[in-house]
Amino acid sequence: MTSYVLIRSVHMLSAGLSIALFCIRAPRLVRAPGAPRPAWLRVLPHAVDTVLLVSALWLAYALGWSGTRGWLPAKLGGVVAYIALGSVAVKRGPTLSVRRAAFIGALLAFAYAASVALSKSPYGFLSP
Repeated sequence: MTSYVLIRSVHMLSAGLSIALFCIRAPRLVRAPGAPRPAWLRVLPHAVDTVLLVSALWLAYALGWSGTRGWLPAKLGGVVAYIALGSVAVKRGPTLSVRRAAFIGALLAFAYAASVALSKSPYGFLSP
């Protein structure tokens, strides 16, 4: 059980780092998508997100389908929405207003996914 606690801690830390790095780089890219970025800001988010994904897969395997009691698909939906909206915010948004809206949407999707994980309920912060 100790390895579960360790991997969960790594997962939570990497989730926090992932959103922090998104909040650092996204506003710069929303304003000027083609602006040069420091090397660490191009590489570090991908490394952190890789650790996040690997730890998520390990935790999902360790918990098994019955251990997630239906909340894991909801969390995955939030994560997919976060990735899609984040991509629009930093790369694919055609206008500044679309990129800004996608940035806010990505933050809300991340908050939803995190609240689902913490509450172990598919409703997350939307629970009655």
